[in-house]
Amino acid sequence: MGPIVLTQLATGLSMLAGAALVKSVMDQKPMAGPLCPSCNGTGRVACLCSRWSDGDAGCRACSGSGRMACSSCGGTGTGRPIPFGKFSI
Repeated sequence: MGPIVLTQLATGLSMLAGAALVKSVMDQKPMAGPLCPSCNGTGRVACLCSRWSDGDAGCRACSGSGRMACSSCGGTGTGRPIPFGKFSI
């Protein structure tokens, strides 16, 4: 094998090793913040249409599933910390 082939082989192996390292780090510790206390990290809450209906569920907010996006986290499932110093009392 020539030096160019060996260089390409080494580059490919290092890329695979780097991808495996990133995957193992992501599996151990997700980058998401703390879970939303309103939806417990699901991003969905019971829709209002299922609370006052007579057993059927379905509206534009939930598309008939009976669960709509959480208004506290915007459907992400992660809690958003309140920025301090931006509000004056």
